[in-house]
Amino acid sequence: MKEITDIIRSYEQALTSGKRMALATVVHVEGSSYRRPGARMLVTDDGQLTGAISGGCLEGDALRKALLAISQQKNKLVTYDTTDENDTTLGVQLGCNGIVHILFEPIKTDDAENPVELLKKVTAKRQNAVLVTLFSLHSRTGAQPGTCFLHLQSDDQVTCNCTEPAMHDRLLAETQTAYLRNDSFFKAFESVSLTGFVEYFNTPPSIVIAGAGNDTIPLTEMAGVLGWDVTVVDGRAGHATRQRFPKAGKVLVSRADDVLKHIVVDERTFVLLMTHNYNYDLALLKQLLTVDACRYVGALGPKKKLERMYSELENEGMAITDAQKAKVFGPVGLDIGAETSEEIALAVLSEIKAVLSGRTGLSLREKLEPIHNRSHQHVDYTRDEKEDFLCAVQTTLTERA
Repeated sequence: MKEITDIIRSYEQALTSGKRMALATVVHVEGSSYRRPGARMLVTDDGQLTGAISGGCLEGDALRKALLAISQQKNKLVTYDTTDENDTTLGVQLGCNGIVHILFEPIKTDDAENPVELLKKVTAKRQNAVLVTLFSLHSRTGAQPGTCFLHLQSDDQVTCNCTEPAMHDRLLAETQTAYLRNDSFFKAFESVSLTGFVEYFNTPPSIVIAGAGNDTIPLTEMAGVLGWDVTVVDGRAGHATRQRFPKAGKVLVSRADDVLKHIVVDERTFVLLMTHNYNYDLALLKQLLTVDACRYVGALGPKKKLERMYSELENEGMAITDAQKAKVFGPVGLDIGAETSEEIALAVLSEIKAVLSGRTGLSLREKLEPIHNRSHQHVDYTRDEKEDFLCAVQTTLTERA
């Protein structure tokens, strides 16, 4: 989400300056690539780039393609084949061993439903969203409708600028599937010779840091770089100030008993107990254990401190279940040998990211399978559409022969 907010910021600046723009989006990948579908880059007519569609190896050629799209005011799908390690067509040996399909869309600034305006709607509120981008994967000369359908879940708001009226209901059905899966996928619409990238946007992680000491400053700065929502709360008015935490979205002064009155805790909210005030942390932990939506509470300090907290709460008559203890991470952070505040912040955010992604935090070299899940490259077909597609491929191969 950080990349999208950066793109929106650059888009707003370009609007003010009267610049023309194009949006480059990775819409499909076959094999390995540095960036996955959904990676975006905004290009202005003076060559400014915001975001990234590769590790830097494709940006030079993509700039030229984006400027061409701006000049012609036409969507273009460009395919980069990096499977040949000896191919220096692009001026570099990419070595990614994949095929990357990138859609270039000129931004019509007078269109209130252009691709960047749709991305603005995605980020406007804390809610899940599904965005559909349509493209012709097997025909360079075919229509490339581009980013054309948005469904916001909690608002149940639909924006559709697809030129095919019959596609509205079909695309809406696919967005519902994305919500059920909690994931993005690809869908073939062979009746109109198009492939859809049905892109699921989850709400960004929300980090609530209880503690406004000096050691939490690096934590808020690093979380800000990641584009996560950050709230800092403390009972000390002299510590919890905007001047000390400029990267935080909210800075609150509150008693421990009142913290949950000021924040919304959902399944993507991560709370850190870092006040260095035992009683404050204890009071907040007592409340969080009973909040079903909260699935992560990070407790700074040794395990003995946490065990003491559990013991005191149980002596007060609170029955703490194993399920409640399972969502408490104490001592907080991955074991990376962290000592300084900056290193501890790295360890804590790494653990949160691992929990968020359902990963273990092991070194990638220990993985036996590819880094990214290749099943996400699969294109879904209905039975009839699949048969039609295979027949079309066979016909094409026969004609070439």
